[in-house]
Amino acid sequence: MKIIKLFSFALFYMKEVVISNFMVAYDVLTKKHHMTPGFVAIPIPDLTDRQLLVLSNLLTMTPGSITIDLSLDKQTLYIHAMYIDNVEDVRTEIIEKYVNRVREAF
Repeated sequence: MKIIKLFSFALFYMKEVVISNFMVAYDVLTKKHHMTPGFVAIPIPDLTDRQLLVLSNLLTMTPGSITIDLSLDKQTLYIHAMYIDNVEDVRTEIIEKYVNRVREAF
């Protein structure tokens, strides 16, 4: 069962990287920039050190986002994202798409 979740996560992540690459490329190649960069604090309770490592690296490898810091109590991950229209929407999307999937797969 774990192999299936890991494979599913790999497919999901590849799709996210492709979509992010197109978004960033489009923004770079057009005259008008659509970027609305900013910082987001992501609550990440109960993740193991391995899950934290995987999550922070995956977010950093996804074009348009980078992991900035981890709180001392390892309960909050701080990221910088290029496209933030609503901080709460970005936070919810990262929790649902990444944090929960990393928790299940790893």
